[in-house]
Parts: sequence; C-alpha cells; structure tokens
Amino acid sequence: MLSLSVERVSLRLTETVRSSRGEIDAVDTCMVTVTHAGIVAYGEGTPIEYDGVTADDVARAIEADGSALLGPDLTDPQAALERVDAWDAPAGARMALDGALHDWIGKVGRRPTWQILAAPRRIGPTVYTIGIASPAEAATAVRNAPQVGAFKVKVGGPDDIDVLDAIRQVTPLPIRIDANEAWDLSTARALTPRLRALGVHLVEQPFPRSRIDDYVRYRELPDRLPIVLDEGCTDVASVHAARKHSDGIVVKLCKAGGVRAARRVMAAARQAGLTVLLSCMCESELAISQAALLAPLADHIDLDGHLYLRDQPFRGLGLEGGWIVLGDGPGLGVAPAASPKRSRQ
Repeated sequence: MLSLSVERVSLRLTETVRSSRGEIDAVDTCMVTVTHAGIVAYGEGTPIEYDGVTADDVARAIEADGSALLGPDLTDPQAALERVDAWDAPAGARMALDGALHDWIGKVGRRPTWQILAAPRRIGPTVYTIGIASPAEAATAVRNAPQVGAFKVKVGGPDDIDVLDAIRQVTPLPIRIDANEAWDLSTARALTPRLRALGVHLVEQPFPRSRIDDYVRYRELPDRLPIVLDEGCTDVASVHAARKHSDGIVVKLCKAGGVRAARRVMAAARQAGLTVLLSCMCESELAISQAALLAPLADHIDLDGHLYLRDQPFRGLGLEGGWIVLGDGPGLGVAPAASPKRSRQ
C-alpha cells in the first residue's frame, strides 16, 4: 500500500532578507514523502504567505486529501498528476504532490526526471537576489555572492539609486529590479532615466496589482523599462490579462500549483508573446529541482532560493559558472541531507 506523510519545515536563512514587504530570516514550507513498492519519493510545496496562505493550510489540505488523490498505488502516475492538477486546494499543496509524483516518475524509471522529460541538466545562468540594504551593504553582498549570471535587486527603499550605483561599481553583470508593488507611477517616472543609465534591464511588479492604469500609463513612456508581473500573474487567465499591460511574467510553482500547471502558464505566455522568468521563493534544493524541469520554456532563470539557506534539508544540486547543475540520480536528483539540521514545527 502507498503511504503519504507531510512535514512542516522552517527553513532558516543565512541572513535577514529585506524587501518592501518587510524582513524575513526564516520561511515555512511543507515537504511530503510518498512511499510505495520500496520507492520513496519527495516533494516540496511552498505557501504564498502574502496571499494569506500558511504552511498549516498546505499541510492540512495534503493530510485531508493527498492519499485519495494519489490512490492505493502509483501504477498510473500520469492519472494521479491529472487528479492533483484538478484539485481545489492551495497551490502549495498541489505543488508538493506534483513534485513527489515527478520524483516518483524518475525513480520508478531509474533515470533522472529531467532526462525523461528531455530537459537539460545545466540550466541558467541564474540570478542572485540582493535585498533592500544600504549602498555599502549591497556592494558587500554582491562581492560575497555565489558565482551567478545576473543580480536581482529588491527596491522600494529610500536609497534605491545609491544602492544600484554601488552595485554597478562592483559588477558588470546584468541587473534587474523587483519593487514588490512598492512604487507609484510618479516614482517610476522619476527613477526610470537613472535606472536606464545604470543598465537596469527590467523591473518586476513595480505597482500594486490593482493599479492597472499605472501599468498602462507607464508603458506609454518612450524610454520605459520592460515590466514583468509576479504577484499580478498566477494562472492562464491572468496571462491573458497581463499581455495588455506588461512585457512578461514571473512563473513560480508555488503560484501555479506545480510543474504541470506552471507549464500551462508558460505556454500561454509564449503564445501571448510575453517574456517568461522562471523563479522561486526561498526554497530548498528539492523545490528548485522541481522548477528546473521547466527551464526550456523560460527566457530567464531566477532559481536562487536555495542559495540563501543556512541548513539544506536536501542535497544534490550544483552551481558551476552561474549555471545550476541538476543531480544525475533517479528522480529529481536530490536526496535528504545526511544530517539535516532543520526546525520541524
């Protein structure tokens, strides 16, 4: 018989990360373990807390419905994926079960899942995110960052331009910025020429989701930055709306509900002519390996969430020359750390 367990895990960060939404030094996630016929598969599901969903909500949904969705065995994992995809539950719950099923598919086939799905093993180059900080702190963070291909900088603080100037002085790499809905139209108008001069090449979610008119009016500026929506785009329906006031979208498994759902969102964005950024929250290598299966559909890879963790509950990913290297073992290519140091709640 199949067995399913879910665990709420608090992932501690190496340092406090600041954005316009506040400060975090740990994030809660849920990890599931599926065992059947001697095979153990894992999946991670992240709650979207800024939308009011908690790790408890995700865990309760999995505990209530997970076993019934997976069925007594996994002789037909594709049918189980369809049931999970159609499940009316928090996206993080669907993400967790979807991830475990993709891990199972590879393990039962004794091959890496990325290989089965014809995805590349090396993906990138990825970014590294710099939180809101002083100019000196930001420059130090860039100097100490892992070797990556670009930087994403959180903005919305009082010293945005000085911070970006300090970063530009210590790196020639591409810079994109993420306002997390913190700007208004007048701020964007005033900052754009200076951002252009610093080589910033796009901005994520500059205005609140509800301020559609601000997006439309900003796009009328002759020398604006390209706009990519994160909080403002979650599913296929919102992709169709996004094409009218943005240039691209950010895709995260925790918003879409797993690999299968995110693939639909990415395909819709491609059809709409939108740029696609494949991104994540602060997540473990398990969740990053799930998202990595979609790399061929992305224009930019923003999969750096695991790089901020103090203790890694799963291991198996590499980072070479700014590119993420997926594990070559069966399934998602990651395994529980030998001595995981994580806070269970």
